[in-house]
Amino acid sequence: MSKIQKYVVLFALFIVPLLFYIFLSMGINNFAKLPVLTKNVIDISTIDKTKEFNNRISIVTFLGNDVEGVKGELFNLNQKIYKPFYGFKDFQMIVVVPKGTEAEIEKLKNEIGAFTTMEKWNFIFVEKVEIEVLYDSFKTNQALDANLHSSRAFIIDKDVQLRGRKKDKDAVDGKLYGYNMQSVGELNDKMKDDVKVVLAEYRLALKKNNADRQI
Repeated sequence: MSKIQKYVVLFALFIVPLLFYIFLSMGINNFAKLPVLTKNVIDISTIDKTKEFNNRISIVTFLGNDVEGVKGELFNLNQKIYKPFYGFKDFQMIVVVPKGTEAEIEKLKNEIGAFTTMEKWNFIFVEKVEIEVLYDSFKTNQALDANLHSSRAFIIDKDVQLRGRKKDKDAVDGKLYGYNMQSVGELNDKMKDDVKVVLAEYRLALKKNNADRQI
């Protein structure tokens, strides 16, 4: 093997992986991450041991007692958020509903299921006080209504933190904690983009970890 060939082999073995690592590091450092608005959200596993926020990307909603009156919100969410992203690993939908609504929820699941797979939809039946405690841990700027319902959908990341926007032009104080499910435009123009950002963060982090192992 000539000296030139040796240099080419050495370059391929050592320099190329190093340059790749530097490229990934720069990309992650310069990547516009979606802000963390609330740390230490209560994990859903404290209420239902079969589910958890930890190591998942969760879209969380609070449907309340009037399932029939607000079900259109979930149809919007299904169309604009669930369908584009349900194929991603560790992505899940968590719908928190009061105990006693089981029959209405079963009907709703059948209605949504007529248009999509229900594989990543999770309906958690919870006592009133547990719903209030869980929601309060999100520390948003809006309260649940009298039916334990919020029209907002929330993004909880793998570290059990609430993600959102700190400089949203339509929010009074600039902070967008949750996305209005009654607005197809907001789901499509804001929430869809923000879910993409969170997913991209974890993909970049995974690539960086894999590059670290190879070097």
